[in-house]
Amino acid sequence: MRRKFSILPIALIAFFYLLLNWYVISGLEIYSSNPLLSLGCWLLVALVTLSLIYSIRRVSSRGMGTFFKVATHAFLILFTAELIFSITLLVGDIYRLFRGHPRNLHWVEFASFLFILTVFIFIYGMVRGKYAYRAIKHTLYFDDLPDSFDGFTITQISDVHAGSFNNPKAIQRGIDLIKEQKSDLFVFTGDLVNNKATEILPWMSYFSQIRAPYGQFSILGNHDYGDYVKWESEEKKQANLRDLKTRHAEMGYHLLLDEHVDIYKNAEKIVLAGVENWGLGFGERGDLQKALRNTKAGDFKVLLSHDPSHWESEVKSYPSKIQLTLSGHTHGMQFGLEAFGIKWSPVKYRYPHWAGIKKENGRYLNVNRGFGFLGFSGRIGIWPEITVIELKKKV
Repeated sequence: MRRKFSILPIALIAFFYLLLNWYVISGLEIYSSNPLLSLGCWLLVALVTLSLIYSIRRVSSRGMGTFFKVATHAFLILFTAELIFSITLLVGDIYRLFRGHPRNLHWVEFASFLFILTVFIFIYGMVRGKYAYRAIKHTLYFDDLPDSFDGFTITQISDVHAGSFNNPKAIQRGIDLIKEQKSDLFVFTGDLVNNKATEILPWMSYFSQIRAPYGQFSILGNHDYGDYVKWESEEKKQANLRDLKTRHAEMGYHLLLDEHVDIYKNAEKIVLAGVENWGLGFGERGDLQKALRNTKAGDFKVLLSHDPSHWESEVKSYPSKIQLTLSGHTHGMQFGLEAFGIKWSPVKYRYPHWAGIKKENGRYLNVNRGFGFLGFSGRIGIWPEITVIELKKKV
């Protein structure tokens, strides 16, 4: 039975969009009564909007190429800047309505300043912000940490999304920062590519530089399975996954697929386990019980699990205690504010804990903000992260 198509939601969105643009342009008319100003603004809006529609319509045949990226980013920047302009203008208009004053030029100038500032912030995020790597360090204390591992360090990165990279020099800066940490152990917590294994090929020589005394370990993320593109056949899709697993090995990463390894130091050990992707709404493939098979309840365990919803749903209350879980996936939505004591991103409405350390039930979770970027080709306020965790014995 064919599903009935409703035009109402599209009509409402179109009406809101037209209303938004009319309101913004009406505010700009305070600068000049020349009709060419309004005409020029409407032509710009039409050009950006039609480019977006055209690029979306040809995605199935042309893919998400350069034109698609330019069109979608131009629309995103314009829409966001207009929204901020209109909200600011609306506040001023409500005030003048109650005071009985005409529209104030200075208030429109302030709204215009915020419009321009928004555009520049987006441009910065797209040019520099997405490669503004930083190392974030945490020291975590445990009662049951083996004595030999007191001071043991782990460097974690996540969500490389190699298919989005376009700046080799910037990537090398990120790799150099990872190497500078000189950690005992290196882990990568999933999403090496956007969709296809071939995306990592130009960048393998970079990520192959990463070495740690106790090894390099990795897991898969939801994007690594090729679920978000159309394949000629299921065999092609599975061949892509096999190829990606091979790339992990060629870079010197031990890929953990629902399994664990023992990390020994001075005859003492910790358990490092890794599961296939398990995430609410993103495929629940991972098998934690299988990954921890033959481990003991008293073992000190570190788990690599791409999606933090796995920790919330299963790991934090798992009968065999998992002291530390390392995740990624959220990217911090690549947009937010972490300054002046504020920590906010729209992704919080999907993932209550979306970045950094969380402790519950005597167990820790770290959510890495991601090394790469996806969708929006930039980062604003949520910068790419290299996490360094030091394990300490609580005394």
